[in-house]
Amino acid sequence: MRIVNAVFEFFEGWIDPFKPRQDYEPPNKFLAYVWHYVSQVKWAFLALLLYGFANAVIEAIVFSYVGQLVDILTQFEAQGKHATGWDGLLAEFGSTLLLMFFVVALLRATIVTFGALIEEQVIVPGFFMMMRWQSHKHVIGQSLSFFQNDLAGRISQKVFQSGMATGDMMISLLQVIWFVVIYAVTTAGLLFSLDWQLGLVIAVWIAAFYAIARYFIPKVRDHARRSAETASGVSGRMVDSYSNIQTVKLHGGSNQDDFILEAMHKHQQAIYPFTRTLTSMRVCLAVVNGMVISIIAYIAIDLWLSQQTTLGSVAFVLALVLRLQLLSGRLLGNLNGFFRNVGVTQNTMDLVAEPHQIQDQPDAVDFEFKGGKIEFQNVSFHYDKVDGVIDELNLKIEPGEKIGIVGPSGAGKTTLLHLLMRFYDPESGAVVIDGQNIAKVRQDSLRSNFSFVQQDVQLFHRSVFENIAQGSAFSDKDKVIEAAKLANAHEFIMKLEDAKGNTGYDVQVGERGVKLSGGQRQRIAIARALYRDAPILVLDEATSQLDSGVEEAIQENLSKLMAGKTVFVVAHRLSTLSKLDRLIVLDKGKIVDEGAHKALISKNGLYASLWATQTKV
Repeated sequence: MRIVNAVFEFFEGWIDPFKPRQDYEPPNKFLAYVWHYVSQVKWAFLALLLYGFANAVIEAIVFSYVGQLVDILTQFEAQGKHATGWDGLLAEFGSTLLLMFFVVALLRATIVTFGALIEEQVIVPGFFMMMRWQSHKHVIGQSLSFFQNDLAGRISQKVFQSGMATGDMMISLLQVIWFVVIYAVTTAGLLFSLDWQLGLVIAVWIAAFYAIARYFIPKVRDHARRSAETASGVSGRMVDSYSNIQTVKLHGGSNQDDFILEAMHKHQQAIYPFTRTLTSMRVCLAVVNGMVISIIAYIAIDLWLSQQTTLGSVAFVLALVLRLQLLSGRLLGNLNGFFRNVGVTQNTMDLVAEPHQIQDQPDAVDFEFKGGKIEFQNVSFHYDKVDGVIDELNLKIEPGEKIGIVGPSGAGKTTLLHLLMRFYDPESGAVVIDGQNIAKVRQDSLRSNFSFVQQDVQLFHRSVFENIAQGSAFSDKDKVIEAAKLANAHEFIMKLEDAKGNTGYDVQVGERGVKLSGGQRQRIAIARALYRDAPILVLDEATSQLDSGVEEAIQENLSKLMAGKTVFVVAHRLSTLSKLDRLIVLDKGKIVDEGAHKALISKNGLYASLWATQTKV
């Protein structure tokens, strides 16, 4: 068993699926896309190619042994040596029978074992996972708009199926299709050696099979692609419904049923032409195969009747052709699977190979924090709309300055923060931090200098501890607990317990933190920002879901966190902004006023109006 495990481990170590790369973006042309991944482990697929060739040749040789064996036994009986049994048979034909045994029992088994190890121990776990990992690494680097414009379930399904579809496609091509092609050519050669008429029939059969495949395959490929696209739509809508299950149940689920049913109908309508094409292809091949078998049988028997060939040759011919007919059916089934996977691969390529909208420039350097001086220089951004969200905005923030962003809904407050952290690139103008245009520095190095808390808290389906320490390479438990205490979260965390018996910081919070209340999620998000302790702090409605008592308790700790940092705060409750250094008043993407709280009140402008609305008794 130890030796067997050592063999498995040897082959399983051929591919490191998680080997780092400088660039994870694949080409968006089908053949180039497939070769991008296959070329990284081409020796594994070359081994599979050699296996397919060797296996096909061995299979044809094994069937030739059927005819040889019939001739040996016929000759042995004609010589009247039947009574001598195995001793007489081995004495006269022992070397031939020994060679047959070696090829059938040992060589064939060795080749099949090699092929199984390459497929099951190298390609399935190694190549499949390599494609999934590299696809994920590219997709996770996409911009916010990429994820906002699609369903998370649909994206994840395409990323996960990328490796399986491409891997299965290559296995079908090299192990089955290649095998049948070599077997057919070998069969034709063997039959030509017996009689040119037999070889000619097989050559015509190969040509007919090629014609059928050439006619139907493009149709199969196109239908498979449409089927894969509609299937991912069904999956995406299902995940969307499951992720919002509370809302689904609140509204009785009927609307969501209609939403999913519509996608399933589309998928079903895409399947019908696909399966009709497959059925037509199978019928055509069955007719051709039947005619070829009948003609071959007639010619072989005719040759035997005219004493131009032996009974063993007839048996060999019929066995070989019947095997070829079975393989053609197998080939057809694998062509079906092959082009299904071609369609799925093309479908996943459209998403996985999409270039990043927000990219690091080739000469990008690491961002260097020098104090936190920030400038918005004539910045405009519209989310591809005609009217502006941010229009020609100019703003300067000094190092360590605490800025409040104020304005009605849709004024561009959150968009301004997203531009600051380069979740989007401005359509014109530039965002400059400490003299560095953020479009010219590496994104990860830039964002490592931000702590960000937003109203729509995003928690992972992991433990409380992992959610607070998220993004830190080395998690300090004492520091996590201290951050939770400052966020007024430690007390409720210690009372948590989940269905698996985990307590406190080990409790799993559920997808998007669904097991916690809105206020609890927000406090964990604040604890995460406190733990990160980055030099630029961004708070976007960070305390909106807290009651006044908890908010007041946290505000004092947030004030300590703000010390020495450049700070941006967006808050609906204007009272939480009144002590900041400067307030920026936005309306329709433009700065309409700015100044300290008291100065803005005295101006009696938009800010004063908003303040009066909130403080009115």
